[in-house]
Amino acid sequence: MTLPSIRSGIAALVILLAWFVSAPNSLAQYQQAAPPANSGSQSQPAQQAQKGTQPAAAAAAPKADPEEEAAYKAFNDTKPDDADKRIQLGEQYVQKYPSGKYLEQVYQGLTTAEYSKQDFAKMYADADKTLAANPDDVTVLVLVGWVIPHNYDPNDLAAESQLAKGEKYEKHALEVLATLPKPANMTDEQFAKVKAQGEAQAHSGLGLIYFRQQNYEQSIAELKKSTADPANQDATDYYVLGRDLSQLKRFSESADAFAKCAAIPGGLQDRCKQSGADAKKQAAGQPAPSK
Repeated sequence: MTLPSIRSGIAALVILLAWFVSAPNSLAQYQQAAPPANSGSQSQPAQQAQKGTQPAAAAAAPKADPEEEAAYKAFNDTKPDDADKRIQLGEQYVQKYPSGKYLEQVYQGLTTAEYSKQDFAKMYADADKTLAANPDDVTVLVLVGWVIPHNYDPNDLAAESQLAKGEKYEKHALEVLATLPKPANMTDEQFAKVKAQGEAQAHSGLGLIYFRQQNYEQSIAELKKSTADPANQDATDYYVLGRDLSQLKRFSESADAFAKCAAIPGGLQDRCKQSGADAKKQAAGQPAPSK
């Protein structure tokens, strides 16, 4: 079954992208700055102070390259919906600065731009480079884990391993989101909204992965989470939820899921209306539950 490749909640990823690229520190830098939880040990400066020694002078920060700064600014200032320009500027940056200070952010931007162009081969390649630089890049984890089950080909020998990869990415994304520190350039409300959208997207990806694996119970559990927030409703999630419930002969619940899908404008409306009508007929034909 072919699923639509654009989710209404994809805006969450654009927000996440803008957040990480524009924030003064990357996620990795935030994590490096934070002390280990319950480490039970003192910091190096504190230990040195106790010994009566002075901490070594911090190494001077490397001098910024004005040309690299300008190249990154041009890339970062390009609007996310101008995918062609972002790809052009991003590729120029990584070619000229293969060890550049903004490499992770640029590869992340290339990944999302290539997704919008439906260039999945390049998207996967640049996603790998992003995650090599930062395995906790939540924007890329969520996006790639979600794209994989949408572009599933059962005849592809690598299909099952790809689904396993997508599951790993989405589970790790949820772990990262659970402990993510709030950037200084976001309000509490903005941060909560971004996290909720990212979590909904990750649960959507997991729900579609489990559907592909014919693990209908787990798919239902994840899709109920992805659609729990009224602000994060998606027709594809409801359509797949309806299919899951039909597979388990829970036709009355399936009809409800298809009705919610049919209420959302888009390419799935007619299919969901018909599927909902079929589910209602099957529900009517089921014997009444025994008392």
